[in-house]
Amino acid sequence: MSENRLDEADDLKRSINWKQGMAIALGVPMLILPSLGYLPMYVSAAAILIWGISVLQGFMQNAAYAEMATTFPKASGLPGFAQHVFRTENYKGKYDKGKLIGGFTAWSYWFGWNPILAIFAILVGGYLHGLFPALGDIFTEYQLALISGLVIFAGLFVVNWFGLKDGAILGYILAAVSLIPLVILAVAPFATGHVELTNITGSWWPTDWAWDMHHILILFGIFGIAQWSACAWETAAIYGPEYKNPSKDVPKALLACGIICFLLYVLLQTSVIGVLGVEGVQAESVSPLIPVAQAVFGQAGTIITIIMLIAAMILIIQTAYLGSSRAMHSMSVEGNLPKVFGKTNRQGTPFVAMLVIGAFNLVLISMGNAAAILAASAIGYTCANGISLFAYVRAKKHPAFAGLERPFKAPKGWKHVAMIFGLFNVPLCLIGVVYLNSLEIGWTSTWVGFLVLALFLPIWLYTQHESRRAKTKAAAALSSDHEAAEREKVLDLR
Repeated sequence: MSENRLDEADDLKRSINWKQGMAIALGVPMLILPSLGYLPMYVSAAAILIWGISVLQGFMQNAAYAEMATTFPKASGLPGFAQHVFRTENYKGKYDKGKLIGGFTAWSYWFGWNPILAIFAILVGGYLHGLFPALGDIFTEYQLALISGLVIFAGLFVVNWFGLKDGAILGYILAAVSLIPLVILAVAPFATGHVELTNITGSWWPTDWAWDMHHILILFGIFGIAQWSACAWETAAIYGPEYKNPSKDVPKALLACGIICFLLYVLLQTSVIGVLGVEGVQAESVSPLIPVAQAVFGQAGTIITIIMLIAAMILIIQTAYLGSSRAMHSMSVEGNLPKVFGKTNRQGTPFVAMLVIGAFNLVLISMGNAAAILAASAIGYTCANGISLFAYVRAKKHPAFAGLERPFKAPKGWKHVAMIFGLFNVPLCLIGVVYLNSLEIGWTSTWVGFLVLALFLPIWLYTQHESRRAKTKAAAALSSDHEAAEREKVLDLR
């Protein structure tokens, strides 16, 4: 990336510290909610182990991402440094193929985060339908989801119009409303004696589990779905251009988010299975936390849980909204999306990207199936992680990056670790997610996922045409100014 490109990224204002970055990213633990009942359907109580391994995978990957985010402090996380690393200087031919790879990585990341708005708006509509049965006489669940999405998206747009710092304040508020009760719900069943360890040890693996190709592909798919939740705290790095001191703030924010995710993910899944048993979780696969709350706290606990879950969903929508809008801004700055998506207001908010994302998710809500949207989203997220880890390996080996200052360094030899996890993502988890989707909900979500990813190519080609046309106009204007200056000199001589 040329220096002028880096300067353009400073449209995003450096206004937050690591605590504020962590507060915005604290929506990530809520990503376990759609999968608390999903993983046990395939791997029974071993879901507890899957979550633990997946968060540890996040630590492995995010050590590389933290180094990249501090090496390129003006790049917006995964989408930013992937575009930087793959960019080819002095390329030959009409198009820069390296730039295309970097842009596709950012697009995949955007698609991994973007549909979260629609997924959780649908869930909010469903919970409201259950909390207020009278609403069912007026609205369908789809209408409630659409109304919820419109109200939430509009509210978050207004709050974040005034800059990321205000978004962090909202993150603090929602974290208090949602995280604290979520922690209580994870710990209380142990304190009250409602957790039966035999529910876990007696159903560790499904009785029909076999280590054949069918189940191995399912396991890869489960890891792909799990990392969509358990590794997503890498979003704390996407605010690299907005941290006051990125070399210190990024690693701190990532570490804090990772520790919180590890504790919550393992405890929540253990609590749910320990109270309900595997069969009970499978019977309440949409939201097993509600019967857990009812068992521990009674009917009042159920109402509080629903309110808490709605607050939690707004928090993760906030996290996804900010992360995906920064990804679009980064792609525009790098010349991989039209310039209009890079426009920011005086507070440094990429408002055009936020408007487009809100509208796109209102369309996604019309699909009405959160599981199908999640399945398609996981394809993009898996691609983004795999290629971003390959970008880290390239940045460590390529001579062009050898002299860069690296304020935070992953442990020695980490490029080998990154390569292993990159290959684990692409192709293994990608194949697994596609296979799992075909078993679970058919091929529709897979085709939707690949179609959205493929749309990047025509958009990118148009963007390159737009860029060349702008350069041609600028060169013509410069030439015209030069000719005018020469004419002025001649007239002066006369």
